[in-house]
Amino acid sequence: MTRDIAEVPAVEVITTVAVHLMSSAAVHLGLAEDGERHLDLDEARKLITALAGLVTAGAPEIGSYHAAPLRDGLKSLQLAFREASAVPDAPGQGPGEKFTGPVHGPRAASPSR
Repeated sequence: MTRDIAEVPAVEVITTVAVHLMSSAAVHLGLAEDGERHLDLDEARKLITALAGLVTAGAPEIGSYHAAPLRDGLKSLQLAFREASAVPDAPGQGPGEKFTGPVHGPRAASPSR
């Protein structure tokens, strides 16, 4: 059974496209099974930037219930990109950061005194 695209709610279209962008970016970051074979940071950068634009623009339209997990996934991909890069981008210059702002990983635990 096929669905008429006119019957598909916008929130479903936006989240489906976002999940496809996330999946493809993860593959190009080498995070999928047999990942090294598909590692392509240039492709990953493009996909993450497109995802960041979609999530940033779409979040007010789809609401925080749907946007929060997309933002979490986006941040995870941005951090994975930073980790996979031999020469890290300057803060705010990584993929999608023009839409999200600089992405920082978890801070190292401070030494106890």
